[in-house]
Amino acid sequence: MYYLSKNLYFPDVSQANRDGILAIGGDLSVERLLLAYKSGIFPWFEQGDPILWWSPNPRMVLFLDELIVSKSMRNILNKNSFTVTFNKIFRDVISNCQKVKRDGQNGTWITNDMIEAYVKLHEIGIAKSVEVWQNDKLVGGLYGIDLGQVFCGESMFSLVSNASKVAFIALVEKLKKENYKLVDCQVYNPHLESLGCREIERNAFMKILQEN
Repeated sequence: MYYLSKNLYFPDVSQANRDGILAIGGDLSVERLLLAYKSGIFPWFEQGDPILWWSPNPRMVLFLDELIVSKSMRNILNKNSFTVTFNKIFRDVISNCQKVKRDGQNGTWITNDMIEAYVKLHEIGIAKSVEVWQNDKLVGGLYGIDLGQVFCGESMFSLVSNASKVAFIALVEKLKKENYKLVDCQVYNPHLESLGCREIERNAFMKILQEN
């Protein structure tokens, strides 16, 4: 495992261990986060722990044409009971992602420092959010890093049934129109698999990322 210094540097992703951990330490500066995502790396750690930088193999992704929208989900979308916006209240979205309880997790990896770091990325147009509303109330959403033709999804939340799926589907439809290549979903998740996401080799992911 590589220990980062103040120098703005990451080792090649091939140096990651079996779990996908590549490096430890460093900071959450805008410059380092940008370098990380452009290099196929992302931070993931818990409050009180040192920063861990990951590049897992395989990598969970969604090729946009492979999105699965079930019949029941189409019925929900056709009812127009949800309204979707983009980049309206980024801080509220990431804060809700921090608070939501997840199965098998005692705490959250979205620390207060992470929130401030990603808000800075949002202010320069790199971190983006999707908001889902019901009766003028925020009920779901997601956020991630926009690299141009690759969108790196970070986290999502849902306060009512299916709201996070609505956010994800709306994002994918928007990215399709703008000729993006894929959504990076980082690691396996059965919820994402149900939407069409699948694992690919890290080398294949890196090739797409480097072509971006």
